[in-house]
Amino acid sequence: MFSFRTTPLLEQQDLVLRKGRLGVLCNQVAWHPDTGEYLFESLARRGNLVRIFTPEHSLYGPMVPGIETREVTTSLDMDDLKDLDALVIELQDVGSRYSNYTTLLYNLFKRLRSDGADLSVFLVDRINPCGRQIEGTLGIIGLPHRHGLTLGETANLFYSEMGAKFPLHIISTSAEPVNRELMAWTIPPFSDFSGLFTSHFYSGQCLWMGTNVSYGHGTNRPFEQFGAPWMEQLYGYPSRMGRGNWNDTESPVANPGLHVRWTRFVPSYGIYRDETCFGFQLMFIPGATYHALNHALQLLRFIHDTCPEFRDEGLNRYLEDATLLGFVEGRLDWEGTREYIKTEEQKWLRKSKKFTLYGDDPYRIK
Repeated sequence: MFSFRTTPLLEQQDLVLRKGRLGVLCNQVAWHPDTGEYLFESLARRGNLVRIFTPEHSLYGPMVPGIETREVTTSLDMDDLKDLDALVIELQDVGSRYSNYTTLLYNLFKRLRSDGADLSVFLVDRINPCGRQIEGTLGIIGLPHRHGLTLGETANLFYSEMGAKFPLHIISTSAEPVNRELMAWTIPPFSDFSGLFTSHFYSGQCLWMGTNVSYGHGTNRPFEQFGAPWMEQLYGYPSRMGRGNWNDTESPVANPGLHVRWTRFVPSYGIYRDETCFGFQLMFIPGATYHALNHALQLLRFIHDTCPEFRDEGLNRYLEDATLLGFVEGRLDWEGTREYIKTEEQKWLRKSKKFTLYGDDPYRIK
């Protein structure tokens, strides 16, 4: 049973919500200005909340005295759900299949379906900070790198494609005041998704996580800059190649949607902690169109071709695509790769329309 609801969660009259044993899966984004409380606090005051699940790197420690808290990564222990009548979910997804929250939702639905569970799931939907733009190719769980859906719409897709039967109820983004009064990135869904500009770069710059290049982890500009100590050798590259600067139209790192600045940074944690990294800051031009994945693939290819220290053993974990990996590693050309990405994006546009809930469909830039 599936339903799409337009009144706030706390106003729902379902008996299972008012009287049943509840679990809640949320992170720090589940704070509501109309109540001044986190969702788990509001549910706890009703007296029937028995368990809180929180993803890693979000809220820490016991959050409500007397109610157990479980930290989860990309799956929930089904034994922790057996004594529950309903599970309430409120997470801020970030519009990319790399997100652990997307994987967590997929694994949960898969297990509920295979176990034949009758657990009622209520999902409080949130606006996608990356908007409706899409990028990339379809991966293992059927989503492109940047998919343009809300978490509720992603749940709708998973639920439908799995043929699930457990009760699923999506609370519309328009139902909750928080979606009307706070920007989607105001409370960071995780520490590295720190602001407005992160959404422009995340679907592309996340790929550095599969390499030995820092994506700015441990700095105040994650996903907006990247580099490594051994990339210092690129200093002066434009002049050596007879170009004026990194933003010349023929530069291997240039893109019409942004400015590229040669920079250096010192991460305070993560890869290359306390080491000086040399690389680039990406600065989005307001109003410009920008395809983060395409640009990231070209940046990866440039570093692959010019820096012998570059390693990409973990890259295909994020790409999930032999063609894209083939381009990065120099076995395929850009024209053919770009046409392949275009075809995959068109497939996704046709597919995704069946699962949108708000009347505006995802789109691709040409």
